[in-house]
Amino acid sequence: MTGPDVAVVVVGAGAAGLGAAHALRADGMEPLVLEAAELPGGVIRSERVGDYLVERGPNTVLVKAPALALLRRLGLEGELAAASPQGGLRFLIREGRLEPLPTGLVTAVRTPLLSARGKLRMLREPFVARGDGSGESVDEFCTRRLGREASDALVGPFLTGIYAGDERELGAEAVFPSLVGFERQRGSIVRGALASRRGGDQPKGLRGSYSGVSGLGCIAEGLGRGLGEALECDARVNGLARDGDTWRVSVEGASGQREIRAGAVVLALPAQPAAQLLRPLDPELADDVGGIAYAPIVSISLGIDPKDAREAIRGFGFLVPRRENLKVLGCLFLSQLFPGRAPAGRELLTSMLGGVRWREAVDQPDDILLEALHRDLERTLGLRGAGETLAITRWPHAVPQPGRDHVGRIARVRKRAAQLGGLALAGAWLDGVGVPDALASGLPAAAALK
Repeated sequence: MTGPDVAVVVVGAGAAGLGAAHALRADGMEPLVLEAAELPGGVIRSERVGDYLVERGPNTVLVKAPALALLRRLGLEGELAAASPQGGLRFLIREGRLEPLPTGLVTAVRTPLLSARGKLRMLREPFVARGDGSGESVDEFCTRRLGREASDALVGPFLTGIYAGDERELGAEAVFPSLVGFERQRGSIVRGALASRRGGDQPKGLRGSYSGVSGLGCIAEGLGRGLGEALECDARVNGLARDGDTWRVSVEGASGQREIRAGAVVLALPAQPAAQLLRPLDPELADDVGGIAYAPIVSISLGIDPKDAREAIRGFGFLVPRRENLKVLGCLFLSQLFPGRAPAGRELLTSMLGGVRWREAVDQPDDILLEALHRDLERTLGLRGAGETLAITRWPHAVPQPGRDHVGRIARVRKRAAQLGGLALAGAWLDGVGVPDALASGLPAAAALK
């Protein structure tokens, strides 16, 4: 028996792997990070297309406390770019037209997105009898607490923008853990939220939405640079095996196949690739991990002349409720949010298609996708002409879909993974699908290996 070559191997250099690696370093452990792709960042990809700056993956992020602390420690906070103040103006499609989403009490009272009866039902929330969101879908939970109209008109479209999913299948406890907790502890979302605000000071992130000065890709690259030689790209892990007190990690790279002995492993991959590596170790664990569904997404970026649109291109963008029967899930007005995204006199629009509403979208040829997008943008924005097609990016497994049983599933997964010894898991499929949640998932993974 020989000792390990490295203390910890982190498999994957997406947001989760980068977060885990930097957390390990902060705890005095030197990791080796193995990434199959040519660059770190996972789904975070920024690209210059002519005079446009296009995001092929996530377009904006929230900068929560763990991410902010990490960026400050690495001197990367200055790479952040805050969305313009008009980013607070967001729209929902209603009968083919853009309607502003409420931003406060006054606009909530006036919004045509809800009827007077629907608004009154929402205001009754503090007086609705206490229930238990465990095992409920988001739709069931929100309908019970806020009413059918609010769930359909507001909550469903909001989740479309995050999960590209179906609120009737997404689990309330996984998607809205705070709201379910408020009801459980205080009997009401409103009462729970008020009590939370009166609580002690909590670590704070930055308010609003952010990107990078040169796109989110520059943030991922900065996190990768911070690891120096500890990050190895073009290195695909294709096997894990336990060998006494160490792990054997099989790696395929430019120089061929090799094996690394590690004291511990952080598996920071999407659910299905993680399940493939786990199956020889624990088939039941692999079944639980591999059973997490994903929604596919096609991202299409267009450059347009704003004069070709009936609607003014302003604000953050729009989301599309299911009842509108459109192929597009939503559209971001990125050149309105961040400088340098489009040349003078042009606008950069990035639209999302697919999700659970149109799973086949990722397999459609470009002309079918563009035809559907142009038809929907004509209906919603009154856009005439095709504009410039800058990028079409297909993500067959884009967003994890945490179901009703997700919280219990993840508890089982973590318990069985811990029983293997020296193995921790990180990723967007665990506790939150956003980039900040994936990054933060690396912190408990690193802590579990202390």
